[in-house]
Amino acid sequence: MFDKILIANRGEIACRVAATARRLAVKTVAVYSDADATAKHVAACDEAVHIGGSAPKDSYLRWEKIIEAARATGAQAIHPGYGFLSENEDFAKACAEAGLVFIGPPPAALLAMGLKAESKQLMEKAGVPLVPGYHGADQDPALLKREADRIGYPVLIKASAGGGGKGMRAVDKAEDFDAALASCKREAINSFGDDAVLVEKYVQRPRHIEIQVFGDTHGNCVYLFERDCSVQRRHQKVLEEAPAPGMTEALRQAMGQAAVNAARAVDYVGAGTVEFIVEQTGGYDRPDQMKFYFMEMNTRLQVEHPVSEAITGLDLVEWQLRVASGEPLPLRQEDLRIHGHAIEARICAENPDNNFLPSTGTLHVYRKPPATAFERAPNAVRIDDGVREGDAISPFYDSMIAKLIVHGANRAEALARLDEALAQVHIVGLATNVQFLRHVVRSPSFAQAKLDTALIQRESAVLFHQQPVGLPLAAAAAVARTLLDERAQEGADPFSRRDGWRSHGVSQRGFDLSFNGEPAQATLTYGRGGTLRLSAGALTGALQFQQLAGGLDLHFAGERLLAQTYRHGEALHVFAGRGAAELLVLDPMAHAGDVQPEGGRLTAPMPGKVVSFAVKAGDTVTKGQPLAVMEAMKMEHTIAAPEGGVVEELLYAPGDQVTEGAELLRLASAKQPA
Repeated sequence: MFDKILIANRGEIACRVAATARRLAVKTVAVYSDADATAKHVAACDEAVHIGGSAPKDSYLRWEKIIEAARATGAQAIHPGYGFLSENEDFAKACAEAGLVFIGPPPAALLAMGLKAESKQLMEKAGVPLVPGYHGADQDPALLKREADRIGYPVLIKASAGGGGKGMRAVDKAEDFDAALASCKREAINSFGDDAVLVEKYVQRPRHIEIQVFGDTHGNCVYLFERDCSVQRRHQKVLEEAPAPGMTEALRQAMGQAAVNAARAVDYVGAGTVEFIVEQTGGYDRPDQMKFYFMEMNTRLQVEHPVSEAITGLDLVEWQLRVASGEPLPLRQEDLRIHGHAIEARICAENPDNNFLPSTGTLHVYRKPPATAFERAPNAVRIDDGVREGDAISPFYDSMIAKLIVHGANRAEALARLDEALAQVHIVGLATNVQFLRHVVRSPSFAQAKLDTALIQRESAVLFHQQPVGLPLAAAAAVARTLLDERAQEGADPFSRRDGWRSHGVSQRGFDLSFNGEPAQATLTYGRGGTLRLSAGALTGALQFQQLAGGLDLHFAGERLLAQTYRHGEALHVFAGRGAAELLVLDPMAHAGDVQPEGGRLTAPMPGKVVSFAVKAGDTVTKGQPLAVMEAMKMEHTIAAPEGGVVEELLYAPGDQVTEGAELLRLASAKQPA
């Protein structure tokens, strides 16, 4: 076993590797960028070395700085985590040339599986089933278009060097192909430095099922069962579970053996995942008729590896370290067993109700349920993260905040445990997908295991723009919180009391609110004997509340709400078992001078980089027309016209970094002279 390793990554995965290394008494070295100087992964390691600027190209992708740091600190090996350099064969070669062990597969395997087109050709020779498509080297756009027409729409364009859902576009009809190809190539060159693509038939009603494989230097290779990763947005995983619901033992063995064959075809060593697209030819209820096709191999540890750890009781990072140090695999295929069911939810800084737009900001509140972290045992609740309360989520890296993993005796128990744990995740300071995840878990398709990669679109009516708490209860919580805060400031002087007492008549108090972007009002009436009556939204009724150690116990108009509340500026955040809500409690005097923003402005919805403009000065545009493309958190986002008009001026150029709210271009009203 190694004495010291360097972890060439950041965030959650760096903390994950450090946790296992610490358990094995292996010293660790962290590397960090300017943005990560005080990050959690830096504190988690024994030593830390600064390697450059905040952008990945200035730090985490600079392998010469990373190798220099490893040699300077006496590290014997480098663990690349996932993302960044984890699948870069040149980096693996550079490690070997520097006398360092790359904790991953050999460079030849990285090269063979790193390019999707070449890997498909290898898999065909190995007898692994393939989806019909074009995997050739000729990248002429006209040829690619002809191949797409031949295959038949819908097709999927995929970056040959890609992964993680980046550089991937689904195309439903021929007239959309050229624009999708150009966008896919742009994202591929920015993310992977290679814009080669392949084109495949887009399988209908597909499930995404992957097999965890492990090989060693002694010729052994096993599969550690499957994970279902069908719930996706933008071709990126949202929920993962193991084992795959409805999996038959015959199909499991067939897919497992195909995965091992794929790994053996490239003399694979270490942790890897063979991903399959599974066609449900007989529908959701006929798993015996499912057909699987090789999609790609991820030559690294996967984000979702904890669910495999939960059902096997194994530490996959420990296996990585042991195999990289020359040891044989700890277990044989016949020794491996599945225990219970595990589900992982990726908690991300994004706004699902706004096309999953990434969010940045500070974690002013970050509360979690009781849980373990980075542990291999099948614990009921595990949370792996690389952030702490008070940390900032920056635009430089991907949007994942944490991974919430639950384990149960069966899927029903795991589902119930996941919803309960998500309800106890309270984040204030930026938009997250936590409530969206709860909606997914409760949706009919997911609850009944009717899974495919279109689940989110199919269940959109119950997943987006949901307000389970609602205005009346949210307003009641805001009023109760305000009164409790005021009572806490009361002194012995009776004139300091804020209980609405009057010698005669009725005392009323109004609250100006904003809920879901719309103005609202609540009126509180003080009655005799300290009674309260509230009118909010469509409800009017008695209001009673008390503060408990666990939060607020609220009764309003015949409904009860047990909730935690947090104030941040004018915003009040309410977290309850039924869901969460945010509303603004406005101070009319503070907003007396507010004016409406001028129309015709196109502003950046998040900090990031301008990729391109689709218009020029003098062009006439219509409302909703795509005007610009921005890149943030490793993904491209199209910005549309807020209204029709004439473009007066482009205020930035492609490649420029912009802040959130920056005006990108000016529009003159179409009614005005150009």
